[in-house]
Amino acid sequence: MRLSRSYLVAFGAVTFAAGSIAWPASASAAATNYVALGDSYSSGTGAGSYHPDSGACKRSANAYAQLWAAANKASFKFAACSGATTTTVISGQLGSLSSSTTLVSITVGGNDAGFSDVMQTCVLKSESTCKTRAAQAETYMKDTLPGRLDSVYSKIRAKSPSARVVVLGYPRLYKIVNVCAGLSNGKRTALNHAADTLDGVIAKAAGRAGFTWSDVRDEFSGHELCSGDDWLNAVTIPIESSYHPTARGHRLGYLPALTGSARTAVKQDA
Repeated sequence: MRLSRSYLVAFGAVTFAAGSIAWPASASAAATNYVALGDSYSSGTGAGSYHPDSGACKRSANAYAQLWAAANKASFKFAACSGATTTTVISGQLGSLSSSTTLVSITVGGNDAGFSDVMQTCVLKSESTCKTRAAQAETYMKDTLPGRLDSVYSKIRAKSPSARVVVLGYPRLYKIVNVCAGLSNGKRTALNHAADTLDGVIAKAAGRAGFTWSDVRDEFSGHELCSGDDWLNAVTIPIESSYHPTARGHRLGYLPALTGSARTAVKQDA
């Protein structure tokens, strides 16, 4: 997802992570035609080592999708792009899919719900204003986002009718502790609640589509901001890397979430 420059300069400390496991021996990774779709949590913004031709999409060699494809010698198309919404996934990424695609992963929905504006509001304004803006985002998640997710998921299925599709969620932003510089615990709690609402909406949409849902909150538990062992970038250079998973986060958080869910999908398809 993408955050405004004024917000990033104003404050630092929020993002998401990933980890690693191996594809089961019973699945033929060599025969896997894998396509990674979605936003910056899939492209690897903030994880460094960007592909030189990826431009503003910030596709990283350290992203969980790239790590899985390399480890399993899969045929791989990396379409995920920083800032993507359900609309831009449909318009700009689905061309990477085909009837021969066997595995798809995707993170999408955070930018639709206004993540950047919510975070900017919570950093720069009062606690009550933060809570109001987070609640507005949750209303959008509940009322509007389900239809947008249904649309993109149905188009993925139409393009790749035989593919196993793994939908990954988003982690909570904060561990609530007594002492941690930055936002108040009231703001942090509101942001965590919004993340939970977003994940709940995405999980239900994935279920309606018959896709595999992978909840990353368990992988990230104990590694949120203020945990003392967070897998997140604070404000950093380049500025667009701020509030995104580090390379360690992709390797230790999102990668095992994908791998475990992909294994489940294999068993279901067997």
